[in-house]
Amino acid sequence: MAHELLAMTVAQQAPRPVEVALLASVFVVAACGLVYELAAGALASYVLGDSVLQFSTVIGTYLFAMGVGSWLSRFFERQLPAHFLRIELLVALVGGAMPALLFMANAYVPTAFRALLYGLVVVVGILVGLEIPLVMRILKRNIALKELVSQVLTFDYLGALAVSVAFPLVLVPQLGLVRTGLLFGLMNAAVALWALWLFRHELRRLRAHVAACVATFGALCAAFAGAHHITTLAEDRFYQDAIVFAATSPYQRIVVTQGRGGHRLFLNGNLQFSERDEYRYHEALVHPAMAAHGAPRNVAVLGGGDGMAVREVLRHPGVESITLVELDPNMTRLFSTHETLVRLNDDALASPKLKIVNADAFQWLQQTHDMFDVIIVDFPDPTNFSIGKLYTSSFYALLEQRLAASGYAAVQTTSPLVARESYWTVVTTLESAGLKTTPYHAHVPSFGEWGFVIASRRPYRLPTELPQGLKFLTIAGLAPLFDFPRDMARVPAQVNRLSNQVLVTTYEREWGQIHP
Repeated sequence: MAHELLAMTVAQQAPRPVEVALLASVFVVAACGLVYELAAGALASYVLGDSVLQFSTVIGTYLFAMGVGSWLSRFFERQLPAHFLRIELLVALVGGAMPALLFMANAYVPTAFRALLYGLVVVVGILVGLEIPLVMRILKRNIALKELVSQVLTFDYLGALAVSVAFPLVLVPQLGLVRTGLLFGLMNAAVALWALWLFRHELRRLRAHVAACVATFGALCAAFAGAHHITTLAEDRFYQDAIVFAATSPYQRIVVTQGRGGHRLFLNGNLQFSERDEYRYHEALVHPAMAAHGAPRNVAVLGGGDGMAVREVLRHPGVESITLVELDPNMTRLFSTHETLVRLNDDALASPKLKIVNADAFQWLQQTHDMFDVIIVDFPDPTNFSIGKLYTSSFYALLEQRLAASGYAAVQTTSPLVARESYWTVVTTLESAGLKTTPYHAHVPSFGEWGFVIASRRPYRLPTELPQGLKFLTIAGLAPLFDFPRDMARVPAQVNRLSNQVLVTTYEREWGQIHP
């Protein structure tokens, strides 16, 4: 008798298959919801810049919408399994298609991108906010409230943890944003199919539900199969020229196009160079500092994973070693293996003098003990706080420690004409680190008037000779680069610190006036 009572107790405590299935669906639902949130934030930062602002507003809007969805769940009283199934299908369609829709909107109706972004975030957030309350009310039939809450929240948090790790390290690099969204849309659709099977005896109009599940699953499968064409169609429209290479790394979206002006490189939609005039930019960045030093032997290039700056450094035969510090290994791999791009940088990344370090430049400067005669700083413009930290007084203080006593650092900035205050903020920030600055500028047709700064401990003097084979710089033409007309002359500017990052907001405001 005792054995029979024990068996009955164990049987009562053991979870039923329907309970296990619903708890597993909580894991999947949480994972899918977080993916849609992260995908929206990533796309917003790609298109609108300022990743901290975009992620903050997207996450805030999404959480608010989830709260609205949770509140609305109180009005669902009957046929809870049917409502749950329908909501899963809607989440699968809207959330799964969101990255593709946003890519297309940015390419075809860019003025509507922001409205569509937040509209989709609100819709998906409300739907996701409805999911968990409905699951809990379905499970409440058989599980005590205390255990119900703990179990549901445990699976919810585990799903979020899994995705938060996989999204930047596996999903986006391997699948891209469009396929990642569609994959998790398929997972939501799979939960709906699962619910259809579990509650088939409770559902009214079963055939209609089966048809809806099959149609949703089929549409998402077709979209997943054609995801490459969707991305290509959107990017061809956005970039106008034919795309010869495109990849999404954990750090950025890399796109190389080819058109009448030759090849162009874009990072997160921002032009980095154009083949027809990149020599102007890279000659101006590298040679005024290298030639003025006289005999640089150890050189560091921070950023510049395309190898163009390294190509110019190698024009100085006295250089013995070059250390290229590039965060994204996909960049250095691309520009050292792609036949056309290797031709552009003269196979500079294969030089025996070069050491490639794929690391964050800020952390690398903190860890290295090497000293350099010349440091070339070739980062993208400070469009967000993760890049903006590389323009702060803290970064320049580290830079100063690694610069030899007679060394020069050359820093690419931004346009002193379009973003005048931003340009002089960089100069002011370099000076706050104890460095003497020599600002200069050059005209690069693809960018317009572009600015640079030489920073050093000793006064800068114009060089008396330049390497052979340059297309742009001449000794006679150097002096005008250091002369600033009235509309680019120095203006008061704050120091860009890690604690405030004023440069990012200033940059966004100034460039926003040109490209609203």
